[in-house]
Amino acid sequence: MAEWTAFAGFVGVVLAGLLLLARASANVFTSVPDAAEYPASLGDRVVGDDPGSHVRPGRRPRHQPGHSTAVLLLNVVVSQGLFASLLVVGLWVASIPSDALGLGAGAVSSSALAVGVVLGVVLHGVNTVGSRLSDRFGPGDATALREAMAPDSAAGWAVLLLVVLPLVAGFEELLFRGVLVGAFATGFGVSPWSLAALSSLAFALGHGAQGRAGIVVTGTLGFVLAVAFVLTGSLVAVVVAHYLVNALEFVVNER
Repeated sequence: MAEWTAFAGFVGVVLAGLLLLARASANVFTSVPDAAEYPASLGDRVVGDDPGSHVRPGRRPRHQPGHSTAVLLLNVVVSQGLFASLLVVGLWVASIPSDALGLGAGAVSSSALAVGVVLGVVLHGVNTVGSRLSDRFGPGDATALREAMAPDSAAGWAVLLLVVLPLVAGFEELLFRGVLVGAFATGFGVSPWSLAALSSLAFALGHGAQGRAGIVVTGTLGFVLAVAFVLTGSLVAVVVAHYLVNALEFVVNER
């Protein structure tokens, strides 16, 4: 029999740890100086060690974090992998049924994959519009983290697209949609729509490194994913959609 109350407390601890980590990341990636602080002669050049790197005129120089891209990617793998492992162990110990997570019979099907692909492409378009609006009108820098994580080699891109982004999509969907919406609705008899709204707020706060405008965009995308999860009952569909949003964001803008 599932231990719902104990599991809910455990999930609260995992979520709190994730939000604290997100807060620490936000402190690193949102401290980007305004373009006005740079001399006009540097307005079209990335500030860094490579004098041949350029950005479009009028844009701020790319934020240069204190660690290399490889270290950032490794940090994501380790941190997300640790949280994911803890969550899976908690699910197993508490005997949470797979059906409540959107992983029951029929969750992995061609129709679920098709829904995920279509939704992912559409949300990528929405995300692109939101990013451009945040660049133009919003405070903060929603692209700093993406730029810092973008690899500069084929091997790096393979690690990003085949390891890092699938891990991120799988863990975040399992937590924010599978557990916070599906499992809690099943275990506590709460409306999944109310949980969808609350989980989307937590999802947005967990992406503080993208700046305030990025938080709004991410929260909106999270709610759409939550709605899709409730309507389809498939965790696979939203994992595929989430992965495509992230992958297309990197490939289109950084590749």
